[in-house]
Amino acid sequence: MFGRRQLRRRPAKEADYDRENWKPILKCSICNGEQVAGFKNIHTGEFREECFIQHASELDAFKKKYGITEIPKEY
Repeated sequence: MFGRRQLRRRPAKEADYDRENWKPILKCSICNGEQVAGFKNIHTGEFREECFIQHASELDAFKKKYGITEIPKEY
């Protein structure tokens, strides 16, 4: 008989980012409402895409992963 294997969810590990040079941004499209969460370089303006947001739960997971309380929107 096969033993039953229990699958456990691993707790989400909190990630970190360079807080001195990068700031979290939620890029939003005016036309179709698409949202992309990522980080913008404070000095160069370069945007580094992290994840595509389709539901509020995905945004909450992004904020929890990086320890962010508020994330400004940029259009």
